[in-house]
Amino acid sequence: MQLAGAINLARDPRNGRNFEYLSEDPLLSATMAAESIIGIQQQGVIATTKHFSLNCNETNRHWLDAVIDPDAHRESDLLAFEIVIERSQPGAVMAAYNKVNGDYAAGNDHLLNDVLKGAWGYRGWVMSDWGGTPSWECALAGLDQECGAQIDAVLWQSEAFTDRLRAAYADGNLPKGRLSDMVRRILRSMFAVGIDRWKPAPAPDMNAHNEIAAQMARQGIVLLQNRGLLPLAPESAGRIAVIGGYAHLGVPAGYGSSAVTPPGGYAGVIPIGGSGLAAGLRNLYLLPSSPLSELRKRLPNAQFEFDPGINPAEAVLAARRADIAIVFAIRAEGEGFDSADLSLPWGQDALIAAVASANANTVVVLETGNPVTMPWRDSVNAIMQAWYPGQAGGQAVAEIVTGQVNPSGRLPITFPVDLGQTPRSQPPELGAPWGTSTTIHYTEGADVGYRWFASTNQTPMFAFGHGLSYTSFEYRDLVVTGGHTVHASFSVTNTGDRSGADVPQLYMIAAPGESRLRLLGFERVELEPGQTRRVRIEADPRLLARYDGEARSWRIEPGGYTVAVGASAVALKLAAKVKLAGRGFGR
Repeated sequence: MQLAGAINLARDPRNGRNFEYLSEDPLLSATMAAESIIGIQQQGVIATTKHFSLNCNETNRHWLDAVIDPDAHRESDLLAFEIVIERSQPGAVMAAYNKVNGDYAAGNDHLLNDVLKGAWGYRGWVMSDWGGTPSWECALAGLDQECGAQIDAVLWQSEAFTDRLRAAYADGNLPKGRLSDMVRRILRSMFAVGIDRWKPAPAPDMNAHNEIAAQMARQGIVLLQNRGLLPLAPESAGRIAVIGGYAHLGVPAGYGSSAVTPPGGYAGVIPIGGSGLAAGLRNLYLLPSSPLSELRKRLPNAQFEFDPGINPAEAVLAARRADIAIVFAIRAEGEGFDSADLSLPWGQDALIAAVASANANTVVVLETGNPVTMPWRDSVNAIMQAWYPGQAGGQAVAEIVTGQVNPSGRLPITFPVDLGQTPRSQPPELGAPWGTSTTIHYTEGADVGYRWFASTNQTPMFAFGHGLSYTSFEYRDLVVTGGHTVHASFSVTNTGDRSGADVPQLYMIAAPGESRLRLLGFERVELEPGQTRRVRIEADPRLLARYDGEARSWRIEPGGYTVAVGASAVALKLAAKVKLAGRGFGR
């Protein structure tokens, strides 16, 4: 089985595992995760969805109590799980390490029995995370499998589902029906993916896999800012300084249990250190896909100079000698740790500022798992968010810089100006000793990310859904119909002189009696210059509704709703009003 995909919402831009997760929006996260899970299970491999639920901070995650309004929970993090389970039927759900409203997720009767297995009718099994089973009683609350029992023995002084579970069954404290259900759920998922139809897998085609990785990087890299410098023409013959970020070696990857070793090994491993069980995994891993080498291939007439960026004065000299400076900035992020702030480490903010002061044609390529603050933003010409771009990341970065690929990535997470714009500028117990009990109140409720910025009337640095292209697009002819849900259609035209891909987004911006921003749908549209395509979106009614815990159902209020189409959560171009019939539905 594969312990993926992870769909915890990005509630905190410091969360070390956000690079593993998918977005701050339940629909977007579920859409991407469902396609991944379907693909995994079509290969005869069981996929999980995790971490159920609210693993939104890594600091002292084993001792963290995530507190949230239950109805808001259903409209946000749990909605992502609900949609992904409906669409892809993952064989297993992995419980989170943390508590949710006072009870450990692996022993949370409300989450596992009432919601997951009851309201949603989930038929697969619930597994713990490694070391996430504090007691055998978790079985009564809906946990079907203890994983990593040897870690439980360290954290909780005993394995939970070995001798203790046998004793509970022998004493009659664990009903026979419950034990049978645990076994049945595991076996059902095995047969659902074809354990009885297994055939030896052929040797992997590494070239095909690398091309898929390259395509993912091409579509995922986001051009945040461009004042006309990019793309660089392939025939460019000037001097280019490439500075920092180990760009001569490769691209960074996140650390933790998700790390994979590429064929031939890493280009470099730099220890970071820390405390706790995960400290040994806390390294900066470099995948062997060098942006510098790839840029040289695509700009054969240019003269390149590489500076490691360790000494800002030397980097400034390199920038002054160049026509263009490209600075690669990195940050090591991963499992078990949250970042203290959103600044770039190791003096990189000062490095970028110094280079930009020496060369007005400065491009910054960010290779991070989370948003960063950008005190130098107004001083640089272009900014590219490359994330951790994977085994073909250097190639994809070079292709976009040189215009061989037109950027089409869009931000799945809001970039704040600073932490003061977020719900918690200082999370509780950050930096506290390992093992410190912690409580985080997610008072923003369902208003995660762009929803929070809208509800508090704040303007982010870069909005959810934002991303630039080397061409331009126009939206027109929005038609919206109502009834039980919203149906919308509109036209998208490539008005530029390059082929490119756009990702138009449909939002609800107002519900009866209130302003409320919700992503209702989106579509990636590839267009040649002058080409037009009609986009049609049907909204999931839960995105228009509120969850009513007392009634145990969703409720759409009758009346007028306003929806809008745009290029991001703040760049809305077309709007229309529609009436919906009031109704209750679901569980």
